[in-house]
This record gives sequence, C-alpha cells and structure tokens, in this order.
Amino acid sequence: MKKQLRIGIIGAGRIGKVHAATVATRLPDAAAMAIADVNRAAAEEVAGRFGIPRVAGTAADLLADPAIDAVLVCSSTDTHAELVVAAARAGKHVFCEKPIDHSLARIDLALAEVEKAGVQLQVGFNRRFDANFARVRAAVEKGEIGRPRLLHIVSRDPAPPPVAYVRVSGGIFLDMTIHDFDMARFLIGDDVEEIYTAAGVMVDPEIGRAGDLDTALIVLRFRNGVIGTIDNCRQAAYGYDQRVEILGSGGSIATANCYPNQAVVSTAESVRRDLPLNFFMDRYTESFAAELRAFVDAVADNRPVPVTGCDGRVPVVMALAARKSYDERRPVRLEEIEAAIAVG
Repeated sequence: MKKQLRIGIIGAGRIGKVHAATVATRLPDAAAMAIADVNRAAAEEVAGRFGIPRVAGTAADLLADPAIDAVLVCSSTDTHAELVVAAARAGKHVFCEKPIDHSLARIDLALAEVEKAGVQLQVGFNRRFDANFARVRAAVEKGEIGRPRLLHIVSRDPAPPPVAYVRVSGGIFLDMTIHDFDMARFLIGDDVEEIYTAAGVMVDPEIGRAGDLDTALIVLRFRNGVIGTIDNCRQAAYGYDQRVEILGSGGSIATANCYPNQAVVSTAESVRRDLPLNFFMDRYTESFAAELRAFVDAVADNRPVPVTGCDGRVPVVMALAARKSYDERRPVRLEEIEAAIAVG
C-alpha cells in the first residue's frame, strides 16, 4: 500500500467542503489532518462532519505542522497566491483552486517560489477531468475527427451570482470564462494567440453598474489555425448549459448537457425531458473527485501534475486579453499582455 498523503485544507467554504468530503470518502491514499478558516466555526463544522482531527488557528499554524505533506488552497481568490508562496516555503505540495491570482506579477512570484522549493503545484481546473470533455480531447489526440478546424464552447450559468460577489470576482472573464479558456487550450492541445470579444450587460443592470459584463461571445485564434468561439451568459432560464463541439477535417465530436435522468416523455402534444442539472456542484461532482485523485497520485508517484502552474497562468493572460479586447473594441494578441507585464 502507498503511504497516505497527509493533507491540510485551507478554507472551509463551499469548495473546501467538497474537497474535504472527497478526501474523507473517496481517497484511501490521502487523509485530511487539519483544516483552517478565518471563520473558525465553519472549520469546526467541516472537521466534525468529515473526521478531520485538528482545526488550526490560522493558515500559518497549519503550514507549520510537520505532519502535513500537502495543502489544498480553497480560500478566497485574493489569498491564493500568498498561500501558495507560504506553502512552498514550508515545503508543502499545493493544490490551489483557480485562479492563482488576478495579477500576473503575483502569479509569477508564486510560481517562482514553487519551482525554488521543488514542490508540486496543481491548479483546480476540474473540467479537464469531466468524462465527456476528456473524451473530446481523446478524439482530437487520436485523430478521430481529422484535423480540428472549429471549436465551440457553450458555458451558461442558471443564474447570476450576487452583485457583492461580482464586485470582488475580477469580472466575468477571470471568474467564469477562465474555465472555458482552460478548456479551449486543453481540448485543442495548442495555445491561443489572439482574442476578440463582443460583450454586454443583458441579464442584470446592477452587474454593469459594478463594472462587469454578463453576456459575451469570444473568438479565439489558435497558433495552429483553429478558430474557436466561447459563448457565455450569466443566466440560462433552462439551467446549467455546458456543451462543446469540435469540427474537424474528418468529422466532428460534440458533448450535450447532463441530465438527472435519461427519461423522455412523448405525447401527442410534445416530446420533452427534464431540465439539465442546474448547478456546477451537481454537473461536475465526479470531476472534482478525479482532479484530487490525480493530485494525490502525482505527489505519491513523484511525477508531474496534470494541470501545472503554467496551465493556471495562461487562462489569466487570456482573460486579461479578453477584457482589453472588449474595452478597446479590437482583437488583442496575448503577446501584448505579456509585453505590458514585462514593461511594468
């Protein structure tokens, strides 16, 4: 048997609870040893529910514990980069929820510390581990549909987040579309060189007053010539809409939405089925578990993680390019964003 990976969890909110449950019930090769949260009561509740033996007073206390091999950073986005740095300096392997930060400079500092410490860092882009999307990637890798030509990603939420959240989220491109930017790179297996954005506020005027957008169409030009589109909206009346299609020279592959059942009701008036799964926690239950399993296995076997710090950085560059494109009403090359960071 493998030695159990001893894990500390920083953050007892929604995603912290998901990962705590996964470690407790689905990962025999890992054990949660401690949890910390600025809301101690929340940490105590999660610890009690999932048998975590210790509630640390602070993240620093947790990171100082020599009994912990790796940490899951599940706290608010504005703390991610500093916690990755602190964990690396403490010699802990790190699983960090997306994004590492909204600032490329802070991301680069965190990645430099990870490299210096020689620890593993995996970024939480869980959709790569969804069986449907993994099958699309496999078809591209194997050449089943020939050479890819067009990629279309549909990603629409059932309802917008609270405006208070919107104000601190970094905006739709850094908060919502960032998953789709990662999926685009993952599915095509190449990088994007140029982005053009058309967007607006069509769901809630308060989102616009907060300085954000809620509806967007983004065109991607990949280095290998593939043209991609990402179709986002903060509200779809029928539920959580997550679809992908790739057209290739020899065919196409597409994924549909996931449903709570496969039943179809046929009558003289209509043919219908129940609405798709209505929340990302339901739609991506298995992928959340799969990504943590991959992290634990990579650390245990001393091999590269499947979603690296670089993989976490590139979608942030894409998000910044998407916003710049919207603001300036023109296509933006990703090298422009990198050049601005180098000068700054």
